[in-house]
Amino acid sequence: MKATKKYYQIHEFIKKRIQTGTYPVGTYLPSENDICEKFETTRTTARKALDELLKEGFIEKEQGKGSKVIERRKSLGLLTVKGFSGATDYEVQTILTKKPKITHWDPIIAFPLTKEERESKCVYFQRVRRINNKPVVLENNWYALDAMDIIKPHDFVQGSFFKTLSQKYFIEVMGAEQELKSISASKEVAENLGVTEGDSILHISVRFRTSKPGFNLYGDLYCNTIEYPIRNSYFL
Repeated sequence: MKATKKYYQIHEFIKKRIQTGTYPVGTYLPSENDICEKFETTRTTARKALDELLKEGFIEKEQGKGSKVIERRKSLGLLTVKGFSGATDYEVQTILTKKPKITHWDPIIAFPLTKEERESKCVYFQRVRRINNKPVVLENNWYALDAMDIIKPHDFVQGSFFKTLSQKYFIEVMGAEQELKSISASKEVAENLGVTEGDSILHISVRFRTSKPGFNLYGDLYCNTIEYPIRNSYFL
């Protein structure tokens, strides 16, 4: 078996156990020696697998202790790989206001679709994010049905699509493109956010890229940032 294939096998084995909580945040992974023994491989191969997990933000290395599982907080600019909840300093409650359904792509999506996406129907759902029981963000999401089956409402992990992808489908969000502008709240947005129609709000259009080839998640967010600003921090 080639070294590259062995390192990938080790990397995927450990990553899935982090994603499912077998190796919880704050715990240490098996040592390089233990990994070598389990997979009958060299320290170089074991170290390469761990280095990939380090690059992806799943672990950090502590001198004399080993590889520690951490929360993935690699920055995507305004939003992080943890999603909106990871881009604020507050406890966020997510409410699914429109259940996932199969539909046609909405022309409001700011980013060009791929050929495969255009030829596919899409899955659409809507959520409202609340902080201290106050609505702060109205979020619409779309993804190609051909890339992943429709997700059921009870499948959402704590209302988070990112956590659902990671823990149930082993798919990670790897990067994003974003467009931001100030707009006037429409009637629907105003009703969902508890503001007055015409009030100025932050509008974010975003396309998230994932670890699954051809699978993108499109988002359209309307944010009331008067009381609760969104953090724009970078985690290296």
